[in-house]
Amino acid sequence: MEYSSLHRQLATMKKSFFDQGFLDEQFFQIEELQDDVSPNFVEEVVTLFFKDSLRLMGNIDHALEKFPQDFDRLDSLIHQLKGSASSIGAAKMKNECTVFRDFCDKENQEGCIRSFQKVKKEHACLRQKLENYFQLLRQVGPVAKATRSGN
Repeated sequence: MEYSSLHRQLATMKKSFFDQGFLDEQFFQIEELQDDVSPNFVEEVVTLFFKDSLRLMGNIDHALEKFPQDFDRLDSLIHQLKGSASSIGAAKMKNECTVFRDFCDKENQEGCIRSFQKVKKEHACLRQKLENYFQLLRQVGPVAKATRSGN
C-alpha cells in the first residue's frame, strides 16, 4: 500500500515539474536513456548539470563584476549555461537565459544583472525540486521507463 502511495506521489511530483514549466520534453529523453546497466543515469546527468552550472554561474558572476560592459563575453557565458539547461530540459532556466541574452544584445547592463538574478533563482528552485524528487525516487526503488503521462 505504502509502495503504491509513494509511486503516486513520485508521479504527481514529476508531473508538477512539467505543468509548472520547470522541465520540458528533453527530461523524458534523458529518462529514456536510463536502463538496468545504469539505473541512476538521470540522477547522474542532473548532478553533473548542477555541478557544471554552478561553475558557469560563478564565471558569469565574475564577468558581471569585472567586465560588466563586455556583452560579448557575457553572451558567450550565458549561451553555455543555456545549452547546459537545455540538455536536461530545465525549461524555466533556459528561458531566463534567453532573456539575459536579449539584454546582452541590447547592451543593457542592468537588464543583464536583473535577469541573472532570475536565472540563479530558477536554478536554486529546480535544484531543490529535483533533489527532493531523486530522494523520493531512491525510496521507491527501480521504476518503469519514463512515461509522458506522469505515471
